[in-house]
Order: sequence, then C-alpha cells, then structure tokens
Amino acid sequence: APDFLHEEMALAALEAGKAVYLEKPMAITIKGCDKILETAARTKSKLYLGHNMRHFPSILKMKELIDAGAIGNVQAVWCRHFISYGGDAYFKDWHSERKYSTGLLLQKGAHDIDVIHWLAGAYTRRVVGMGRLSVYDKCKRRDDSDPKGFALKHCFSDFWNNFWPPKSQDKMSKRIDIEDHTMIMMQLENGIQATYMQCHYTPDCCRNYTFIGDEGRLENIGDSGNCKILLYNQRDTEFMKGDVVYNLREISGSHGGADPRIVAEFVNFARGEGKATTSPIAAREAVATGFLGTESLRNGSVPMDVPPPEKKIQRYFDKA
Repeated sequence: APDFLHEEMALAALEAGKAVYLEKPMAITIKGCDKILETAARTKSKLYLGHNMRHFPSILKMKELIDAGAIGNVQAVWCRHFISYGGDAYFKDWHSERKYSTGLLLQKGAHDIDVIHWLAGAYTRRVVGMGRLSVYDKCKRRDDSDPKGFALKHCFSDFWNNFWPPKSQDKMSKRIDIEDHTMIMMQLENGIQATYMQCHYTPDCCRNYTFIGDEGRLENIGDSGNCKILLYNQRDTEFMKGDVVYNLREISGSHGGADPRIVAEFVNFARGEGKATTSPIAAREAVATGFLGTESLRNGSVPMDVPPPEKKIQRYFDKA
C-alpha cells in the first residue's frame, strides 16, 4: 500500500480489532501517526511496525557492541545513505509528489532515523534540515500519452536499467516537488547529536553508519549480505582498516534476511507469544523527525522542536 494510505487502512483495521502489521513509514504526518496510536490504544488492537532494519544482522551487531560498551558512551552519530536507484524508484510514480509522501527524508529516511534512535537510546527533540531538488527536475518527463500519477510500471520496468549519468533518466513524473538530496542534524534528548544525509543520484548504493563514543568508533561497510563492522578503539588506526573487524555472512531471505525474521516475530506477537523488537512509539518518532526535518529544509533551515507523543499514549505502549 502506498504511504499516503497507511493511516486510513491502519485505522480501519484497528477499529475492526485486527492485529495490524503496518509498514514504515507509519503515516506521512505526525498527526496521522498520533491518530493511529490513539486508535490502537483505545481499541486495544495489536499494532506492529515493519521497521525491518531492526532485524538486519549489521544493525544488530552494532547494537550489541554499543550496548557492551565497545566504544564507551556514544556521543555522535553520522549516517550517509547512498541510493543509486533513486531516480528509478522514487521520481517516476507517486513518491515524487509531496502530497503523497511528504518527501523522501521521511519516506526513505524513516528506516535510518529509527536505527539512529534505537542504537543511540533516545529520540530527536530538535531537528534542522537542508536539501533541494538538484538533478531529477532536469530529466525528461513522461508525455501526455502515459498514465498519470501512479505509474509504478515505469519504476519496476526500469529499476535496474542502470541509467548513468543520472540526467539520462527519462519518463520521470510530470510533477516533482520533492528533494533528491537532503540532510538533517538531530539533537537527541539524551544529549547525543546525529546527522543523516541522503542522496538519490549516487553511482553506488549503501547505508554507512558511524557511531562515535568517548572510547572508540563503529562503522559498517555494507549493510546486508557479506558486510563488515569495523571497530576502532586505538589511537591512529588506519582509516577503513579498524582495530577489530567483524565479518558478517549473507543469510537467506529478502532485505538481508530481515524479512523472514520480522514476519515470524509479527506472527508470534499477534498470537500474544512474544514482545516486538519494533515499536509504534519509535516509528512515530522517526516520522516526526523526518516530517519536521522536511519542514525545516523547506523553510530556510529553521530549527524545529519535535513534540513527544501524549504521556498516556507513551505509557500504554510501554506496557504493551
């Protein structure tokens, strides 16, 4: 289901008493997220959020090392997100219009913001954003004979056609009013500061996280499959070498093996047989940060304060 229907469909299912698996982003506005949370709490229907990166082996390994104190106390977090297929996947269908997606800082970035919050142990309370539409507005658009609006056939037929350079893309949406590169700075409530950068016209494709503590640094090279985690904990270690290297092997299943794990966890959660690794509150906070980061970048990079959910809603899901 496209993002702008998540709210409507989730509300209907929750009102019907169903256990709901809701993909990220939870909704495309903070208000939409809060309506979903309120409805789930009122109806006591089970709500599970599909933030499958919480099941990526690379993310789990970094969390394990951070929780074990491998880099001391985390002080700063950086994430660079390179998206080589951005022109194919997000600028040829409904994603390209902010009324359907808010923007890719929310739509795509919800994953990474959630990972930053989870591993840093706190949510963003102030955010500042920058970004613009710099490349894909210059590409050839679809003509009037092509379907308008939901042209997913263009996205998936061209997905791996390896358009290069980016401005060789064609059949772009007739309306593009979102950004193709964005960046935000986040002040977390526990004092940690973080930055997230996203670009949709890079030649390569990867999420690169760096967690810096007062006793070391962690960095991933690759985020799924045969990837590695580098731990730096000695002075003057050679860049991209690491003092300790954790080589992770590819596991079966889509999204780096995360999808089978998250589906199995949801089934157990729906049966009342286990707790969820993902969190409705965390999903709301990821959307809130992405939403207000987008508001910031579209309004002169003014700082935006991120409002927390209502305390009674927070308490309900803390017990759920």
